[in-house]
Amino acid sequence: MSPTLETIDLPHLPSSLAVHAALYKDVQNASYLRQQLLSANTDFEYAFIDASMILSRAHALAAVFRAVNDYQNERLKSRNIHSEIVFSFSPTNNIADSFRKFGISDSTSNLLVVKVSVTPDITHETVAAHLAQNVEGAPLPLDDEALSGISDIGKIKKVYKLGSLPSTSSGQMNGTASEEKRRLELSVLGAIALRGAT
Repeated sequence: MSPTLETIDLPHLPSSLAVHAALYKDVQNASYLRQQLLSANTDFEYAFIDASMILSRAHALAAVFRAVNDYQNERLKSRNIHSEIVFSFSPTNNIADSFRKFGISDSTSNLLVVKVSVTPDITHETVAAHLAQNVEGAPLPLDDEALSGISDIGKIKKVYKLGSLPSTSSGQMNGTASEEKRRLELSVLGAIALRGAT
């Protein structure tokens, strides 16, 4: 069983909609996982997100919260809650584009997997067992330290159109660098919150 599968209770949402999340690096079978998703295999109804596009834990949870909230209020714009999570990372309303930029591709090596308990049979145990059998990668904790090792800041800034924000040089996590990352995070969270609000 995956020791790093985390079950997260999001504030302001019912605990019956538990969110299960696991982070992996060096994934060897991304093309297989993507194929299961494309063939609509219900056993693989997950949000498979390219983890290099995730800046922080707060970034991941903001997108998940938005999707679960939209699901609860019957406002989904995509096929199901799991595709909505991938879409929720996008700063635009283009669903296909959001899957290209944030979803799993055949070459994805770092992967965030999210599953929401939309039915009672989806539990921490069933999700952990299924992921342990089907994801060939090294599990990581879903925290800022792990994500900082795999985030592609350049790609994230490009997708969110934040090129004017100063760059943090890698390995320079002094006060200035962490302040720059915080500014970037606030801009990314703002882009998620504002999408479709106009």
